[in-house]
Amino acid sequence: MDYFDPVLSGFGVVFTPVNLLYVLAGVVIGMVIGVLPGLGPVATIALLLPITYEIPAESAIILLAGIYYGAMYGGTITSVLLRLPGEAATVITTIDGYQMARQGRAGSALGIAAIGSFIGGTVSIIGLTLIAPLLARFSLGFGPPENAVLAAMGILLVATLGTVSTAKSLAAAALGLLLAAMGPDPLFASPRFTFGSINLADGVDFVALAMGLFGLGEILYHLEHRARNKLPKPTVSNVWPSRADWRQSRGAVGRGSVVGFVIGLLPGGGGVLSSMAAYGLEKRRSKTPERFGRGAIEGVAAPESANNAAATSSFIPLLTLGIPTNPVMALIFGALLLQGIPPGPRLINENPEVFWGVVDSMYIGNIFLLILSVPLVGVFVRLVSVRDSILAPIVVMVTMLGVYTVNNSTFDMLLVIFFGVVGYLMKKTGFEPGPMVLAFVLGSLLETAFRQSMRIFDGDPTGFVTRPISGTLFVATVLALLAPVGFRLLRRRRALAAEAGRPAGTTGTEPRTDATEDQPSANATEDRSSATPAGNGSRTDTAEGGDPAGTPDADGRAPDGRERVPPPPVD
Repeated sequence: MDYFDPVLSGFGVVFTPVNLLYVLAGVVIGMVIGVLPGLGPVATIALLLPITYEIPAESAIILLAGIYYGAMYGGTITSVLLRLPGEAATVITTIDGYQMARQGRAGSALGIAAIGSFIGGTVSIIGLTLIAPLLARFSLGFGPPENAVLAAMGILLVATLGTVSTAKSLAAAALGLLLAAMGPDPLFASPRFTFGSINLADGVDFVALAMGLFGLGEILYHLEHRARNKLPKPTVSNVWPSRADWRQSRGAVGRGSVVGFVIGLLPGGGGVLSSMAAYGLEKRRSKTPERFGRGAIEGVAAPESANNAAATSSFIPLLTLGIPTNPVMALIFGALLLQGIPPGPRLINENPEVFWGVVDSMYIGNIFLLILSVPLVGVFVRLVSVRDSILAPIVVMVTMLGVYTVNNSTFDMLLVIFFGVVGYLMKKTGFEPGPMVLAFVLGSLLETAFRQSMRIFDGDPTGFVTRPISGTLFVATVLALLAPVGFRLLRRRRALAAEAGRPAGTTGTEPRTDATEDQPSANATEDRSSATPAGNGSRTDTAEGGDPAGTPDADGRAPDGRERVPPPPVD
């Protein structure tokens, strides 16, 4: 019973009028920004950092957490109805969700997405409740060597396992480490890399950096790339899935929840990777994989369960180890530091109201999410039509006012403009700001722990691998870095083996003529038009309604030896 006493005390923190309002506000804001393309949870949380500085710590993190998992479902609405993903994690949902909407099953798609999000989030919260205290207790034994290896592992894995080029991610992370080195020395407090400017004596302000990269930079990039098309008027009849839909998708919901929970724990994990992994798993397991991409309800249930589960489980490394695993967690890490609360193993003992208040607020937030997701569908769809000429100036104004209120500094406003341009150029050239911000957040921890460790080891770096915990973390990091290379070599070896096994003179790209090949749709007939090789080696397809046996030879027979049947006379 003692184990659950702190959990019950967390509900006492949540069930106050103010914090319930913050839970509701976070979920609603998250759903709204999930609907609006260009304003994801990263940009929104960056814009709201100045506001969180003025409210209690538990209320601030409750609000930001609600925005994160609320955005996961908000993007689903436009992904299904308009094929317009408002959030990167819902891109996979468009594959089958939009096809269901075209078939008149938009209500079922949205309903199963809401139920899957609720179940995935709840499963992940239960895992967070059970695992986080044990992991925090274990990590209390961490010293400077363990913290140094853990911080390095977080930076390297996020940079190498991301969705863009590894070299570009590492370059962005290196830039973040350089920015983190500006300001006072963490051990001796002497200024460094300030370029003679008194404004940089305390280093680069985290709020200005985040709001510039993710707020202003995202808006600039979005204004350039968003194409304004006339959106259809979707109709949603019944948002409650049928029993057949539920029977067909319940396994996908369960598996997606587990996949999302596990991937959310990993550095670089999050809604995008978890939804892709869950979708791929369901397609491989299915006895009818050809249905995927044509309106399979499992193709909606699995990724939606996974991305909400990942959004919740990503809090475990942050709250227990002090390691953010994705850009959103890096911003929440910064929000805790603004409150004077360092996240890590001591958080659960020194600030239990923050730890358990945030965890328990997710139970309530998921219920709010399930209740509000259906009635507000029409409102959210209309939000997509808001003109950029209205939205962009509001975001820029909020950005500038927000960063000024933190330190009352006009220099911070200049930093926002500078990093806004940097963020825009990074997006335009294929760099992701996420690794840069994560490296900036973890840079001070990495440097301090590394220098303290070298003093402990008398300058001998082998001490990092001789200590049991730090050595295990070091080996795990190396294996995680080498695993993608190994998989790539294995795929290449299989491709070479398959190439060697083909008959001479073939390239592997010849059209299949087997009558049992996959049909293009569930209602396709077995008769298909064949192709005959032309004189120049290209393919010449017969016209629709033409002779299925191909061009006849001189004896009146088709090339395959069958007797040619003349076409019916044309009036």
